[in-house]
Amino acid sequence: MGFKMTFRWFGPKDDNIPLEYIRQIPGIYGVVTALFDIPVGEVWPEDRIFELKRMVEDAGLKFEVIESVNVHEDIKLGLSTRDRYIENYKQTIRNLAKAGIKVICYNFMPVFDWLRTDLAKKLPDGSEVMEYNHEMLKNLTPDELVKSMEKGSQGFSLPGWESYRLKQLQSLFEMYKDVDENNLLQNLIYFLENIIPVCEECDVKMAIHPDDPPWSLFGLPRVVTNKENIEKFLKAVDSPYNGLTLCTGSLGANKENNIPELIRYFGKMGRIHFMHVRNIKFTGERSFYETSHLSTDGSFDMFEIMKAIYEIGFDGYLRPDHGRMIWGEKGRPGYGLYDRALGIAYLNGLWEAIDKMSKMK
Repeated sequence: MGFKMTFRWFGPKDDNIPLEYIRQIPGIYGVVTALFDIPVGEVWPEDRIFELKRMVEDAGLKFEVIESVNVHEDIKLGLSTRDRYIENYKQTIRNLAKAGIKVICYNFMPVFDWLRTDLAKKLPDGSEVMEYNHEMLKNLTPDELVKSMEKGSQGFSLPGWESYRLKQLQSLFEMYKDVDENNLLQNLIYFLENIIPVCEECDVKMAIHPDDPPWSLFGLPRVVTNKENIEKFLKAVDSPYNGLTLCTGSLGANKENNIPELIRYFGKMGRIHFMHVRNIKFTGERSFYETSHLSTDGSFDMFEIMKAIYEIGFDGYLRPDHGRMIWGEKGRPGYGLYDRALGIAYLNGLWEAIDKMSKMK
């Protein structure tokens, strides 16, 4: 198999899925994880990184991808304090490299990370999924959205929705009022210009995650949204270490983004280091809910997506993304064991079929 199949895991204290269960998924290579308790902007200590590495490797899994090392808001805002946080980020890269990390997934979304309006929409088959309803969002204030996310979190912390950050919601919105897309893009480029030389020295690839969903929310700018914008910062810092986490669900939420085409385009440039593969079902122009990975359950042709990944000779890391909550499982919304394991089996099956078909020609 060309790519390396991984599974997101939130650590021993905040994930109800044991590593030994993940190890039993056919075709699994490793887990994608992080130190979620380190405050954003602080250096990740070497001893904590190696402790996590030992835990993963003792379970027979590889520890090669971090998701995520979050970027401090001062860097996104372009404040004078950003250089201190960038220096900390560089040291974290060096520390992760010592532990054998090859790829760091991160995002550059202001204030909010991924966003949904319902974390447990019930489908006719009884499964529960996450939903984004653009019309509903228009009637919510940011504070109301935060309360809704906290209520639907099942008691788990949600990545990108850390309570200590959201307590500063009002002041953050105030700080972003004069930041437009161009400002944000230039701040991203400044960040990359500073860290990519360290990545090149350490052989660690940066893989930025697209904005989810890929459009402005509550007037906040977003720049990792489409081919044109992505190309701007990839070309501005033109290094193979400056690359993408190409998330089919995030970019695909905008119907104008042709996912197989984007995979081929950026894949041929050698700039896709990580793939998040999931399916969504459109219910409106900017509204959707998440589904199983099966093509017929959603709006994406997963065969064509996997075919594009195959055609670019992708040998990086791939993981199933958000799944349904099924079979009575209780856990972090989108991150249950059962449906993501089914997703892995399905994606591996597509890959095997594509590989065998290509060799028959």
